[in-house]
Amino acid sequence: MKAAIYARVSTSNGQDPTMQTRELREYCVRRGWEIAAECVDAAVSGTRDSRPELNRLMADAHRRQFDAVVVWKFDRFARSVSHLLRALETFKALGIEFVSLSEQIDTSTPMGKMVFTILGSVAEMERSMIAERVRAGMRNAKSKGKHIGRPRVRVDTHQICQLSALGTPWRTIGERLGVSARTAKRVALRAAGANSNS
Repeated sequence: MKAAIYARVSTSNGQDPTMQTRELREYCVRRGWEIAAECVDAAVSGTRDSRPELNRLMADAHRRQFDAVVVWKFDRFARSVSHLLRALETFKALGIEFVSLSEQIDTSTPMGKMVFTILGSVAEMERSMIAERVRAGMRNAKSKGKHIGRPRVRVDTHQICQLSALGTPWRTIGERLGVSARTAKRVALRAAGANSNS
């Protein structure tokens, strides 16, 4: 089994990543895993979206360069719970196991799989609660007479029909009147249908 190890030390505490990488290597040796890659982000804040070595690790994961990712601690790897879960879901889809040494989480074991399922359920509940709060806010705004969604665009049906009769392309009509070409065409066809029925 091939493993990639990932370590990170931040800019503020002046730590050396050697302690992390040494323990991660020892763990892989105990498991009989071959170390396929070592990715170390030194002097990089955990809150940063872009970390060069983590980006390389994720790219290699998509190329299936290894079968497991081993980290020293969750907060050395992920900047938030949602970031951690997204990464774990990616690894699961790719068939890659994930091990966090300090938390003793290993998704290749039944206990690790259970913890991952619990974390996923908590994240799903959080997403549902956020969505419900958004819906409640929209209902409240509507009850107060506020318009929700994109602002309504006033469409000049007469002008659209005139321009269309002159052979003006739908795209040009839309650009002139501030609507999409599809909207302009729909309005013209609706107007033509209304005129033929009258």
